[in-house]
Amino acid sequence: MAATQHDRSSAPAPVVNGRTKHSALWPIEFYRSAVGKKWVMGITGVVGIGFVLAHMVGNLKVFMGADDMNHYGEFLRELLYPLVPRTVTLWGLRFALIGAVLLHLHAAYTLTVMNHRARPTDYAGPRDFVAASFAARTMRWSGIIVGAFIVFHLFDLTGGSANPDFVRGDPYNNLVATFERPVVAFFYVVANVLLGIHLFHGTWSLFQSLGLNNPRFNNWRKRLAQGVAGLIVIGNVSFPLAVTFGVLEAKPEARLEACEQRDELTTSGACIDAGQSLAEENS
Repeated sequence: MAATQHDRSSAPAPVVNGRTKHSALWPIEFYRSAVGKKWVMGITGVVGIGFVLAHMVGNLKVFMGADDMNHYGEFLRELLYPLVPRTVTLWGLRFALIGAVLLHLHAAYTLTVMNHRARPTDYAGPRDFVAASFAARTMRWSGIIVGAFIVFHLFDLTGGSANPDFVRGDPYNNLVATFERPVVAFFYVVANVLLGIHLFHGTWSLFQSLGLNNPRFNNWRKRLAQGVAGLIVIGNVSFPLAVTFGVLEAKPEARLEACEQRDELTTSGACIDAGQSLAEENS
């Protein structure tokens, strides 16, 4: 039976183009794209490389002695003081770095998901790794292990909860105390070798992520990646090795000075041990 006029007018209109998608702010829309995620990975990668390099160079002051290392730590806590309250700038930099790391991880994960979805399901054979470097193949696992190391490192030498001999304000002896534990020293060396592998591939690929790569500069990019990764690994690995082989030793007088400033001479076990060690040396 033919439809009446009422039936035709009350029928729902066909959906032609689907539900209207409301666009978000430009930065969010840009980040949703593969190009945007690559840019975020590149920029946050530069931030991470800059921090790791600066952190390593600053820590080299440990070879200048306890006074220089501890004064450097105090300098970091007083950045922009008295313009802003003490340690506020340092904590601001820490939160900015954490944000950059989280963005880097999210961009890497979501970009990987996008690439898997874009790959045909009937892709012929396994992925060809012949042309890929070892650094590229291990990028995911090196990133996970380095991430776990960073978390432990924060609890060990920043917060101190993973270091039973930790005394705030005494970074020199804190470093020596943590690397006197062979397991921690070994873990630190392994993690920094993996960090170097991760940084090598990251430095190499960030130019591609930012759209600045050119075949003519490949040799230059490779040398830069090797230099950055090698410098950071050698510098960071030198700390546990120096403690292990006795180049760096505990300085009880510097520890007691830090304990005295915080009025912990009789309450902290590490402070009491330092006092006993100094008394034995002077006896």
